Amino acid sequence: MNFRKPTPIQQAAIPVILENHDLIACAQTGTGKTAAYVLPLLDRISHAKHDHTSTLVLVPTRELAKQIDDQIAGFAYFVPATSIAIYGGNKGESWDQQKKAITSGADIIIATPGRLIAHMNMGYVKFDKLDYLVLDEADKMLDMGFMPDLLRIVSQLPVKRQTLMFSATMPPKIRELARKILQNPTEINLGISKPAEGIDQRMYLTYDKQKPKLLEHLLKDLTVQSMIVFTSRKSAVNDIARILQKMGHKAEGITSDRTQEEREATLQGFRNKQFQILVATDIMSRGIDIDNISHILNYDVPQDAEDYIHRIGRTARAATTGTAITFINEKDQGRVVRIERLIEREIPKLENPEDIGPGPAFEPNKHRESKPRNKSNSKNKPKTRSHAAKSPDQPIRKPNATARVESKAPKINPEIGAERPKKPFEPKKRNSKRRGPKPEGQSQASDTNTSLKTAEE
Repeated sequence: MNFRKPTPIQQAAIPVILENHDLIACAQTGTGKTAAYVLPLLDRISHAKHDHTSTLVLVPTRELAKQIDDQIAGFAYFVPATSIAIYGGNKGESWDQQKKAITSGADIIIATPGRLIAHMNMGYVKFDKLDYLVLDEADKMLDMGFMPDLLRIVSQLPVKRQTLMFSATMPPKIRELARKILQNPTEINLGISKPAEGIDQRMYLTYDKQKPKLLEHLLKDLTVQSMIVFTSRKSAVNDIARILQKMGHKAEGITSDRTQEEREATLQGFRNKQFQILVATDIMSRGIDIDNISHILNYDVPQDAEDYIHRIGRTARAATTGTAITFINEKDQGRVVRIERLIEREIPKLENPEDIGPGPAFEPNKHRESKPRNKSNSKNKPKTRSHAAKSPDQPIRKPNATARVESKAPKINPEIGAERPKKPFEPKKRNSKRRGPKPEGQSQASDTNTSLKTAEE
């Protein structure tokens, strides 16, 4: 497989794994993290006589599960080890095949958390003898909301096991998860949140309506072997693909809405150079290893700064070079500042070509000022709803709420009206009196009426 010498993450991680220590390893994408844990675990499996599933690898996406399974098949060509990828989106026979592999005790299971939980709910998943647990792309799994599923799966595993966690970034939530499931782990940090040095990064200041023309202009001047165009909106994938096709380029889109067979066929066609440009969302930004991607184009700026690193990390893999181009509209400029702060460098910002027209000026402070106000307003809304939800339980607020309802509604409860010692209640007169100043003698009667209705309710 043309592995001549270990990458830095492999050189650091393999001895730790062979010494049976728990590990939390962080390294930039494209540095060989998969081989860093697959090779030593295969070495362990080859010298053991397991009659059960010894290794569970959890990953965030179907594509990554399939890719790791393929890599294990290559690494284990001369090793008596079996593996299977377990993920959703397949036909019915795939479920039966996955069930058979689980119950027969495949040596290595690579699974997405949701699909594995579905099998566990059927009652035949037994991991009571599991030896090794691997969490690959752990930060992405947490971003996708898999924390409850991960904790549920871990609760079904033996306490005595070796746990390995690999991640491209190290946010606080990753350390929180590590404290829960790892025991005295060794930590390896190599180039955290840094793109590969071989990536030429550029950004263009452009309005959304100018993006198709700018894309066409750039593709005329660039020598593109293969390109991935990323967008944050799933609904935009097919639109961008059609724009590229009208320009005369061979392009296809891939989204989570497609069946797994369609997604695998699209990826295989891209790998085989059947088409030049792949349009995708961030499902393609993590762990997918495709050779010779010369260009990455961000049609919009990703919401999270870390996702920018993962997107452009699809190029310049294994010490090669590549180009990453990002389109910035007037609303995304604040995100650019966060990206530059994360990677600790300023990215060149270029203006549109003359035939396209000027784009927006780079004024990130102007747009960043409006965001905190929106956030604060959104934070206040739940508090108001929560406060209102609790108010009926508070005896002081309940009469007031009732009084407000009475003042708006012309109808009254006839049972309460029958209990009044004086003349029947007349809604119109009461409403008109409530709008103006109350006579001194009437205030007590109104309060009495409100209390009576509250007591009846």
